[in-house]
Amino acid sequence: MFTLNRLQSGTAALMALSVTVGTVAPFITASPSFAQTTFSDVSSNYWAAQFIQQLSGRGVIAGFPDGTFRPEEAVTRAQFAAMVNKAFQKPAQRQAINFVDVPSNYWASSAIGQAYTIGFLSGYPGNRFEPNQAIPRQQVLVSLANGLEYSPSGNTESTLQYFNDASNIASYARSPIAAATEKQIVVNYPNVKFLNPTATATRAQVAAFIYQALVSSNQASAINSPYVVAAGSTTPTPIAVTIPQGTAIPVKYDKAEKILVTKDETAPLTLTVSQNVVTQEGAVVIPAGSQVIGQLKPATGGSQFVAERLVLTTGQEYQLNASSEVITKTETVNKGTSTGSIIKNTVLGAGAATAVSAVTGDRAIATEEVLGGAGIGALVGLFFGKNSVDLIAIDPDTDLQMTINQNLLVSLR
Repeated sequence: MFTLNRLQSGTAALMALSVTVGTVAPFITASPSFAQTTFSDVSSNYWAAQFIQQLSGRGVIAGFPDGTFRPEEAVTRAQFAAMVNKAFQKPAQRQAINFVDVPSNYWASSAIGQAYTIGFLSGYPGNRFEPNQAIPRQQVLVSLANGLEYSPSGNTESTLQYFNDASNIASYARSPIAAATEKQIVVNYPNVKFLNPTATATRAQVAAFIYQALVSSNQASAINSPYVVAAGSTTPTPIAVTIPQGTAIPVKYDKAEKILVTKDETAPLTLTVSQNVVTQEGAVVIPAGSQVIGQLKPATGGSQFVAERLVLTTGQEYQLNASSEVITKTETVNKGTSTGSIIKNTVLGAGAATAVSAVTGDRAIATEEVLGGAGIGALVGLFFGKNSVDLIAIDPDTDLQMTINQNLLVSLR
């Protein structure tokens, strides 16, 4: 078995796995590479740090130019509309309307219209939206429950009895908040028994609510937080594990002993995980036999495997940010070389196949099995008339071992 702690490099070797309990997520949305996920005013032990980090990584929320997040700052209805649109993709549920207090050139006009049509937000009497109004906590929960079309499965009043301040919940909000409670969307800090429904929602609180809503709809794996309300939960929840940046993934390629590509080509490649990747406690997080789907891409001085997706043996699929080291070893093919010696136990990229065919004069090479990519016919002119060509020679068993470039959250079943 392939243990995580043995294979982490640099500072990643010091990172402990974060084992969390939550709803299984069938996929994880890739974080934008440009997204800021750490902030000067959000310490690692801040109660909402993980919610903020996960949502900022998804591009749902963002910090300020000075590097802060301002977690205790109030959220307006317009700001919440913008967050909802980035977090959830839904078809329109109703016709758009023009709110009298939202001019067409208002910064959030489009976001407000979209949030209304997909069912997350509504207006006030008189066709007003009040975009600059600070949004109360109960309104955020109502919005998420309604937008995700949740209804309570149990008795509303019985569910709400969990909260010591349940009497403060507005009548319009009681049923949706009961549904949100059942779905574990509610996060109460510092006292899980107090909802504080009429208090203004802060940026940290909204981040926690939205992330839990993503968990409830199987779009994210849960974070282990003592402030998530689990009243009335009867179904056991699977475990989610964070695989730290820097963890190595052992892979193999069974189709050939060698891969040849040109230094300029991009070719699709699917690798197989060769050993179980396990936690220090022995739990398998990436089973042997799982597939890593990606591409061989040009890199400085050579070629590099860049992973795109991880497909576990269970069928769970995750977007994966991982890569191998740059491979610079070359093999020279000269005019007159026997193609039999070149292609034995070898898979070629389309560019490499074309190069071998053009240099050796053996047109049959173009019919051999090659990795997909650029059309062979389109590449012939690049190598026509050459007496030799240098190809990147890749040993799949040693050269394609990769490390994870960004923390990966997977769910154990």
